[in-house]
Amino acid sequence: MSDQHSQRAKEILQSILYATVATASKDGKPWNSPVAKWLGPDMAIYWFSDKDSVHSVNIRANEAVFIAIYDSTMPEGTGEGIYIEATASEINDPRDIDKIAALQTGEWKVTPEQVSGEAIHRFYKAVPKTIWMNDVENDTNGNYIRDIRVEVQIE
Repeated sequence: MSDQHSQRAKEILQSILYATVATASKDGKPWNSPVAKWLGPDMAIYWFSDKDSVHSVNIRANEAVFIAIYDSTMPEGTGEGIYIEATASEINDPRDIDKIAALQTGEWKVTPEQVSGEAIHRFYKAVPKTIWMNDVENDTNGNYIRDIRVEVQIE
């Protein structure tokens, strides 16, 4: 791990709007969903989704998630991304909902009333356990061998 990797991973986490959240049902059936996300000061990842969507149902049954965040507009072979093993949860405590609502970034924001009670949406929070960034392994002549993952620390 290098400071350069950690800094770049933090930049990606802060600047890329979308994350892909991989979940699994309680019986192990996988599901993958793109979500618009924002980052909290605690480095947790937040989003809101329909409480009946497959990934939301899966999170209630199985808190283990895997998140990929990358810039898909980059030319082939030049992209950078981060991979996050995390635990996710649906947020239902009114105090937490108010705090998360205040953290929202971007143009599409919801009010606490739109993510509580009988509303169809909920806030979700993913707390990273391990974060990796992609890098490359080269031979002694500088020729590409393969992509590798480098674990990073983000504070």
